[in-house]
This record gives sequence, structure tokens and C-alpha cells, in this order.
Amino acid sequence: MSKSKKNYKDPTYIFDHEGADAMRWLFFSGQTPWTSIRFQESAIAEAQREFLIRLYNCYSFFVIYANIDKWTLPVGQRSSLSDEHATTRVQRESLPHHSELDRWILSELAQCSVTVFDKLDEYDNFNAAKSLVSFVDALSNWYVRRSRDRFWKSGMDDDKAGAYATLHECLVTVAKLIAPFTPFIAESMYQNLVRTHDPAAPESIHLCDFPVTATTRAAISTRVDAKLNEEIDLVRQLVSCGRAARSAAKLRVRQPLAAVELFHRATDVVKRHEAVIKDELNIKRIEFKDSAAIAEYVTYDLKPDFKKIGPKHGPLAPKIKAALGTMKDVGPLVKSLEQSGTCTITVDGKDVQLTTDEVLVELHAKEGYSAERIPGHGILVLDTKLTPDLIDEGMARDLVNQIQQVRKNLNLRYEQRIDLAITGDADIQRIVATFGEYIMGETLAVCLLSTPLRDVQPVEADIEGHIAQIFVKPL
Repeated sequence: MSKSKKNYKDPTYIFDHEGADAMRWLFFSGQTPWTSIRFQESAIAEAQREFLIRLYNCYSFFVIYANIDKWTLPVGQRSSLSDEHATTRVQRESLPHHSELDRWILSELAQCSVTVFDKLDEYDNFNAAKSLVSFVDALSNWYVRRSRDRFWKSGMDDDKAGAYATLHECLVTVAKLIAPFTPFIAESMYQNLVRTHDPAAPESIHLCDFPVTATTRAAISTRVDAKLNEEIDLVRQLVSCGRAARSAAKLRVRQPLAAVELFHRATDVVKRHEAVIKDELNIKRIEFKDSAAIAEYVTYDLKPDFKKIGPKHGPLAPKIKAALGTMKDVGPLVKSLEQSGTCTITVDGKDVQLTTDEVLVELHAKEGYSAERIPGHGILVLDTKLTPDLIDEGMARDLVNQIQQVRKNLNLRYEQRIDLAITGDADIQRIVATFGEYIMGETLAVCLLSTPLRDVQPVEADIEGHIAQIFVKPL
């Protein structure tokens, strides 16, 4: 961009179309401070999707359901919102009612707060922003998603109250952390989340103390549960690999599968979170396998990275490639790479040690399976064979998705009940009869008919090649 050539858009154009906060966030998070600024309008939109929109979606989710349940912060905690030690006290007092999921996100929140404080203290805005992006990703793509049923259920028990208090605490703290970066969205969140509960709180978020100060840093650091953070991170990594295996096999997440075969070193961790993993990957069971059985499911190709082995091994490099290519069983080498980070092969009578950086491992699943490596932990093998029962269940889930789209198009309230009717061919009717209770529960239907509803215009939906007519009547 050149001021003399005027080959750039006026900043007010960006403010009007993308927002001042979005432009500020790009400059803070888009590149390290010591690199030249590369400005693209499209990069602002990308940065918004990655962080600001994701954060706003979490905030919007909280506001919608808090209003439905008429949830407010307990009176005993309101006066503490303006206290610089409020974060520590509010969370400690409510901790007994928190689930493991709550304790994990609060631990991640404490870690993020300390990291942002430390990085800003070093004038390192890039890595401070990076920590915030990572936390909001965890909040949105794991905590809120895994907690939806807690917010959706009727009544207000300790578990639901704990979920509200936890999400509220996360949003208020993040609003304070982003105030120097994106002052306008931070102020908007603060006014709604804090000032509506506590008029005695500071008039603006920019008059509040930062969530971490030099005097409170040590106390907040003690609230980081590194072991729990590492454990949930491993579970999230495993789920991510499972989804990648699904994607490679072109199997949508709504389609249930029979099993996952796991060759995993942290078996105890996986077993503790087995129900969560099964739910996330939409599978019926997890089977833990010994490494000796892996040849039944996958094969490997090992190729050297010439950019790495060339300077190190010189003329031996082509012979290393030939040796790896002619080996009949590379399983022991892969196991050695995963466990120790190195493997040893014999080339021209000499032992040559290779590292994980020098060897590219390609995994190939056998027919009927899809496989992914779990870096540093093992291999996940997805059984992709579909039985008629699994196909039917997948179609039922697709039906629910289509009904939810109809509800959305009708602008129904989240808690609004409906009368529901579904008509179609024999396969559609069989699925409705088999999974009727599930369909009603997911769509808030008080009745489910197999004949058209009077005075209701049907919506047609293609369910795996079968046309279903969906009738929705708001109550």
C-alpha cells in the first residue's frame, strides 16, 4: 500500500463493512510484530471467522438459553464481579458443583489468562492473541458443544447451574482479556453479562482491572490443572483423528459406525473418557488392540525426507531410500519411531539411525477400514462397514436434521413444542416407527403421526434417496 499512489481502501470502508474490532484483531493476531504487515481485506474476514465470530456464537448461545431459563448470577456472587479477586473466589466457591468438563475449561481459562498477561507484559501481542484463539476454539468446539444437553434439559439442577456459572465466568474473563485488542465487542459483552447483574460494577470494562495482575498471577497459576488439560487434549486429538478417518472414507458424522480399533499407549485415559469418544465419533464400541494385531488392518510405506537425510548422510541417501523401499516388514521401524522417535536400519553393512523428522510414514488402511495416526500415541482404525441397522439409524439422524431445519425456517423459539408428521415410502415409515421416540425427543415434538397434518404445508426432504414429507405445526 502506498499513500502517494492511494492504492488502498479508506479505513472507514473497512470499519463500515468488516468492523473496527475486526481490523484491530487482524493487526494484533495476523503476524508477528517483527514482520512486515501484509494487509488483505479477505484476511480480516478469515480472522473474524477464526475468533470473533466463534466467540460471539458462544456468547449468543449463553444469552439465548440464560434468557429461556431466566438464569441470573447468584446474589452472593454479584458484588464480587467488580473485585479484582472475583475470578478466583467465584470459581472456588462453585467448584463442588462443577463437572470434570467445567473444571477443565476453568483450568484452560486460568492458563490462557496467565499466558496473555505474560505475553502482553513482553509486548508479544501475536502470541497473546494466539493463546486467546486457542482458548475460544476449546470453549466453542468442545466445552459448549459437549455441554449442550446440560443447557437444553428442563429444570435447574446443580449440574445445569454449574454449566451456566462456568460459561458466564469464561465469557466475562475473555471479554476482559480481549478489551485491549477489540474494545467494542468486549464492552458490549461486559454491559450485558456484568452490568445487568451488578449495577455497582465499574461503568465500563475499560475501567476494570485486568483478570491477571502482578499480585494475583501466582494465585491464578495454581488453578491450572496441567494433568487434566493434557488428558482432555489427548481425547480431543483422538476425536480429531477419528473425524479425519471418517472424512477420508467419505462417511458423514451423522452415520453411526460399529467400532473403532485403537492401538493406543494411553489406554487408561481413553477408557476414562470412552463414553465421550463414542458419542463424538458416533460409534457403538471401542476395541483396544495389541500392536501385534495392527497388520490385520493397515500397511505402511516409509519414505525418506531427502531435504533432511541428504546433508546428513550424503551419498548414502539413495541407498537409504532403496533399503526402506525393499523392506518386507516395516512395522518394527514404525513402532520404534513412535516410541523413541528414532529407528535404525542397515545400509552397506552399517547401522544408520533415522529420526521421525527424516522419515515420512504413509498409512494405508485395508478394505473396509479407514485409519489415522495419533501423533505420539498410536493408531486409530475405523470400521467403515455398514449394516442395515446402522444405515437405518443414520437415516433417522438425517430426518432429525431436516426437521430441525424446518423449525429454523419457521423461526420457532428454541424451547417451542410442535406437532409432527412424517410420510414417505415403506423405508421412511419403518425408520419413523423404529426411531419415533428418538425423533420426538430431539425435535421437541409432542406427537408423531404417519399421516399428513391438516392445514400444514409439507416440506420434502431427500433421506438417502428416499423422499420424506415433513409436517411441522407449532404449538
